Amino acid sequence: MALKIRLRPKERVIIGGAVVTNGNNNSNLVIDNNIPILREKDIMNEEDANTPCRRIYFVIQLMYVNEKNLQDHYNTYWELVRDVVDAAPSTIHYIDQMNQYILSGQHYKALKTARQLIDYEEEVVKNVCTIRSI
Repeated sequence: MALKIRLRPKERVIIGGAVVTNGNNNSNLVIDNNIPILREKDIMNEEDANTPCRRIYFVIQLMYVNEKNLQDHYNTYWELVRDVVDAAPSTIHYIDQMNQYILSGQHYKALKTARQLIDYEEEVVKNVCTIRSI
């Protein structure tokens, strides 16, 4: 089944590892084959990977769009998740779910779980800051 994507003016999308930027008008794309696609709202720039969980998201994103260096990305991923679980054992639910997706080659699903992990990280940090200010 074809994937239909509507792009807003100047919106970026990664299609099969290539960054595509739309022109000045809305565009409709139809993708007929199965390739990695990330819309701009799901793309994280390297400089935005500034927390442990954001770095995990970023490396999963690289797994998804850059299969050429998959083993390097896997090695980085396993180091990052080990460090996160050691520092915050409460993240294990998210990590286990991501691990299952990654081991089965479902990188996009792992990316969605990594987004939930980032939300959890932000909530934990917010709670710690609230406790410290009391």
